[in-house]
Amino acid sequence: MPKSTPDRAPLRTPRTPWRALAAAAVAALLAAFLTPAAAHAAPPAESAPVYSYAHAVRESVWVDTGLDEDRDGRPDRVAADIVRPAEPARAGRKVPVIMDASPYYSCCGRGNESQVKTYDAGGHVVQMPLFYDNYFVPRGYAFVGVDLAGTDRSDGCVDVGGRSDIQSAKAVIDWLGGRAKAYTSRTGTQAVKATWTDGSTGMIGKSWDGTIANGVAATGVKGLRTIVPISAISSWYDYYFAQGAPLYDGGPDELAGYVESDAAQAHCAAEQRKLADGSPRSGDWTPLWTERDYVKDAAKVRASVFVAQGMQDLNVRTKHFGQWWDALAEHGVARKLWLSQTGHVDPFDYRRGAWVDTLHRWFDHELLGYHNGIDREPVADVERHPGQWVTSATWPPAGTRATTLHPAPGTGPGVGTLGLRPAAGTETFTDDPRLGETDWAARLTTSTPEKTGFLTAPLAHDLRLSGTSQVTVTATPTTASAHLSAVLVDVGPDTIRDYADEAEGITTLTDRTCWGASTAGDSACYLETAPKTADVDYTVFSRGWADLGHYASLAKGVPLTPGKAYTMTLTLAATDHVVPKGHRLALVIAGTDRDLIDPPSTTPSLTVLLAGTSARLPLVGGAQAFARATSGTTAQAPAPDRPKGLRAPRTTTHLPAG
Repeated sequence: MPKSTPDRAPLRTPRTPWRALAAAAVAALLAAFLTPAAAHAAPPAESAPVYSYAHAVRESVWVDTGLDEDRDGRPDRVAADIVRPAEPARAGRKVPVIMDASPYYSCCGRGNESQVKTYDAGGHVVQMPLFYDNYFVPRGYAFVGVDLAGTDRSDGCVDVGGRSDIQSAKAVIDWLGGRAKAYTSRTGTQAVKATWTDGSTGMIGKSWDGTIANGVAATGVKGLRTIVPISAISSWYDYYFAQGAPLYDGGPDELAGYVESDAAQAHCAAEQRKLADGSPRSGDWTPLWTERDYVKDAAKVRASVFVAQGMQDLNVRTKHFGQWWDALAEHGVARKLWLSQTGHVDPFDYRRGAWVDTLHRWFDHELLGYHNGIDREPVADVERHPGQWVTSATWPPAGTRATTLHPAPGTGPGVGTLGLRPAAGTETFTDDPRLGETDWAARLTTSTPEKTGFLTAPLAHDLRLSGTSQVTVTATPTTASAHLSAVLVDVGPDTIRDYADEAEGITTLTDRTCWGASTAGDSACYLETAPKTADVDYTVFSRGWADLGHYASLAKGVPLTPGKAYTMTLTLAATDHVVPKGHRLALVIAGTDRDLIDPPSTTPSLTVLLAGTSARLPLVGGAQAFARATSGTTAQAPAPDRPKGLRAPRTTTHLPAG
């Protein structure tokens, strides 16, 4: 099981730049001539909006990446659009940078309102998507929006998380630190330096944008002090496959074609072929995936990391944040975490006021060096019910233990029990690609041919799972190929965010609230949202999938021998969920999870050997907590004839955007 021990890596002590020291010295001299009250004034707790957004400097530069991915004989340059306060530079003060590097600034848009960059006749950015520039520029930060190579106004080719993607953003950070070259135009020779910044950078972004932040941090680049990855990928293999099982019917070459500019489309056919050839639909791990695995380089990360993730995100699934979080913990990286009940949704659209305040204090601490106490606050915020949040001093919480539970035969075929004691026996199911997790969960107490389920008795006490689960399955297939699914279900009535809805747990309202300063061309006012909820009788809260042919290694799948038993451990999505008193915890083992993984080439039946099958769950309180929760008897409302759940989730589009 991946390491999920509680860890609270302290945030580093905020730096005190020499300019701040000089300013402090001047302040001390002035204090001798001021009143006693003024002389003892406390340093600011947060940056204030004291600079003009309307008169901010808006400029564009093209940074030399040192690559020639489009093979036109000259180094690729990436466009970086900058909005920065004018006053600090005039006074000789330098400012830190908040940066969002994205492939979506022209093709698809950013945020809930799909904003794109707009420009004036001189080519200067007018509208910068999202609120970051509106809010932070008046507070003494510069904002830089980078077009990834092969998109919008940048040269090069999109390589979907590879060296070109990562170098697009890293080169800009190097330029901000005086270590790379940039020019005032895409093809010109007039060089430009970033004399206005102190070289300290924080990266932020959702989905692909946040993925770039993860990848750049994994290079250990100097000057990157913090990243805020929102629903971000940590290993691109895990975006397209789940332990050998294809999650989608396409690959990174299709994604590159979706976001590339017209110029890149004309020059990047060879790069797209490389993407296609390097990512076969077999599910085998190839060198292409090794290059795009940032988890393996967690030891290089110097920046602090503030992760935000929807626990029901079926686009960028929570395995990404879970394995990234654990790897960073092993190397002592300072971290903070928000976990919502939503799908692929930005915190700005599910907890707006608290998010802006927390992000403000985070950047002030990490980039300006303010001692504002955020490093002493709980590490994790978790949405327990729609709009209701709890905190954890550490994550996973102290006392979380990997606890092994065993399935056992029950009252009928495919309806078993789940407990601490190992059991013998077998259960059999037949893969039915027409059905998925919502169908299985709705029929947990009924014998059906497409799944086998195991339930606890109604719980006498709440039971909390926090971290990454693993399910080991020993099964005998009847055909040469087979896929496995393992899902955890909370059986009982609840009101949850409707993550299967198109908006993935939010409703967009008609009124607007404003977050920063506006201009005629760039409004800081955004449509408000509210939770989109549903009443359900069961909740699927964690999932894992695998191709049984990859039981021995991800490097190469093999045909199965019918009648032979195979053992494989499935890693489920990281989560933080409380199964309440009176509810039941269930484990379902089945085949194809409709619309969430592709079916195998055959339609197998599988016999599950219970003695070789188990679930290793991160329980707060460990085995003792499970024993306490399942001891005694607890009344449970009669199960409805037709249990209600969300509609079947679908991921028919595979675009890490939003």
